[in-house]
Amino acid sequence: MPPQVDWSDVDSINAVGMGALHNRMGIRLTEAGPDRVAGTMPVEGNTQPYGLLHGGASVVLAEGLGSILAVITAGPGRAAVGVEINATHHRPATSGIVTGVARPISVGRSMGCYEIVITDDQGRRTCTCRLTCSLRDAPPIPR
Repeated sequence: MPPQVDWSDVDSINAVGMGALHNRMGIRLTEAGPDRVAGTMPVEGNTQPYGLLHGGASVVLAEGLGSILAVITAGPGRAAVGVEINATHHRPATSGIVTGVARPISVGRSMGCYEIVITDDQGRRTCTCRLTCSLRDAPPIPR
């Protein structure tokens, strides 16, 4: 059975990890609550051949943070399943750490929409993503 996670506690989420992909990319959660989820990711190791932060890496960070926020806003005993994500890349990042901040745009009983803004070390916006999730009763945990 998967370990229990308190989705509103950063230490609990980081202890379990956000998943193998997030661990491989160096993503670390820094804040988790119903109004805001934040995390960081190093640029190094997540670049494309030109040495720029890979756009797909930005989307992985955004989807991870947005998904945690979706689970939190879905509420106890409920799950969130991503149905759509889009990204606009504003400027490149070539070094340092990028920070993503997810905030709810609109959350209903069955659907949630979240904005994730990613900035570089200087606080400049590098990417804006929007994630839409289906919110539903959690399925039974496989044994």
